[in-house]
Amino acid sequence: MAQINVANLTFGYEGSYDNIFENVSFQIDTNWKLGFTGRNGRGKTTFLNLLLGKYEYSGTITSPCAFEYFPFRVGDESRVSLDIAAEIYPDYYEWEIIREISLLEMDEETLYRPFCTLSNGERTKILLAALFLKENSFLLIDEPTNHLDAAGREVVGKYLRGKKGFILVSHDRAFLDGCIDHILSINKADIEVQRGNFSTWFLNKERQDNFELAENEKLKKEIKRLEKTAREKASWSDKAEGRKIGFDPKRTEKSIGRRPYEAAKSAKLMKRSKVIEARSQSAVEEKSKLLKNIETADTLKLFQPEYHTNRYVSLTDISIFYGDKAACKNVTFTIEKGDRVNLRGKNGAGKTSVIKLITGGSVTYTGDLHIGGGIANTGDFQNGGSVTYTGDLHIGSRLAVSLVTQNTDYLRGGLIEFISDNALDESLFKAVLRKLDFTREQFDKNLQDYSGGQKKKLLIAKSLCERAHLLVWDEPLNFIDVISRIQIENLILQYKPTILFVEHDSVFCEKIATKTVNL
Repeated sequence: MAQINVANLTFGYEGSYDNIFENVSFQIDTNWKLGFTGRNGRGKTTFLNLLLGKYEYSGTITSPCAFEYFPFRVGDESRVSLDIAAEIYPDYYEWEIIREISLLEMDEETLYRPFCTLSNGERTKILLAALFLKENSFLLIDEPTNHLDAAGREVVGKYLRGKKGFILVSHDRAFLDGCIDHILSINKADIEVQRGNFSTWFLNKERQDNFELAENEKLKKEIKRLEKTAREKASWSDKAEGRKIGFDPKRTEKSIGRRPYEAAKSAKLMKRSKVIEARSQSAVEEKSKLLKNIETADTLKLFQPEYHTNRYVSLTDISIFYGDKAACKNVTFTIEKGDRVNLRGKNGAGKTSVIKLITGGSVTYTGDLHIGGGIANTGDFQNGGSVTYTGDLHIGSRLAVSLVTQNTDYLRGGLIEFISDNALDESLFKAVLRKLDFTREQFDKNLQDYSGGQKKKLLIAKSLCERAHLLVWDEPLNFIDVISRIQIENLILQYKPTILFVEHDSVFCEKIATKTVNL
């Protein structure tokens, strides 16, 4: 058992107003299965890069082992997968890599296929298997679930349960619960380490937040009461002080001791006032220690205009083809007013292809579309191309559709340009971004410099600002932090929009879906 020590770590990007980390210190054990959580843009990937020595920083990071990063950057993807594994770990034995991929429920033949022919989920598994073979290494696993379907997440989660010595960045609550034994969380004011899985950490956080909120409210009332009492005592002291001067005690009170009495009374009242002021200041200082790590998530709003009929979209025996290859076959389902349809299936089952077919090259249909097979132009969809399909597709007349794409790599330029290109109301759009934990400083950044979660939030904010009858969201939660996931869940449950979505977060799907379509 060995320790990784972080002491007085301070780091900020050049030109940035605030440091991302300020005098951060903690210890982690090299045998831990450590989940890493925090809001988008808080510095999770930055911290992993600091461990890897990519940036200069002040403070110290000491470790008895080397750090390895997932995803591993693969050069020539035309090589067979076994050669990729050999690049990662040259000293491997073939039986070792075969053992690892069998634990990940993959066929041995996968190792002898070109890496470029593998699905994203298969690539994830190959890279994890090779990286875990490396001896005396501590693995930094950055968002592996973004390329895994629900079944893949279960397999990889089970695989990670049998390993040790890693930091796992993920926002999938069920996935984290299934494979970690400690949590490293980047909070608003500090970094903390706790024993347990994500759910125990989140429960502890909620309890701590609720305690601090209650304590804060109690201290606010106490401070108000003490300030009022201090003012009263000071006022009474001033009056007593006034009574000892301005008159002749022999003529007025017929008491030579009246003036000393009033002076003593005034001093006593003033002393009590100072004591109360000190108590009030102590309460203020105590209050200032609270609420530093409270994560705020303002309520989002959504307005969907009325549509003239209950049926929005229907697919009957739809099969979609790219050339001679079928993306999916015999798909049948309808989307009606109020449906929240979860489109499910393994990677490569054709979920995104169905979304492309429904959204086409436009997000608003100007006529009643009811056709039996043909070619759907998807040129305006970021991946482009045409889709050949058979079966009956019906899309309602003038149905306005708002799309959140799975891919965010195309986002470039400035925020104002994005707002203009998409004809968005600037004030409303920025207000939604602020509710999704964007700072005003981030409005001035280029979109390509946003984190993966911030890019997804950008597309979700755009969708919420569009007056659409139907929301179509393709893996909207990729990279998005847990607090924002819960915020989006609450939005959908409150406003009950009509939505078709693809998502592998099992907790989200269980809460949101009213209808599930399995491909």
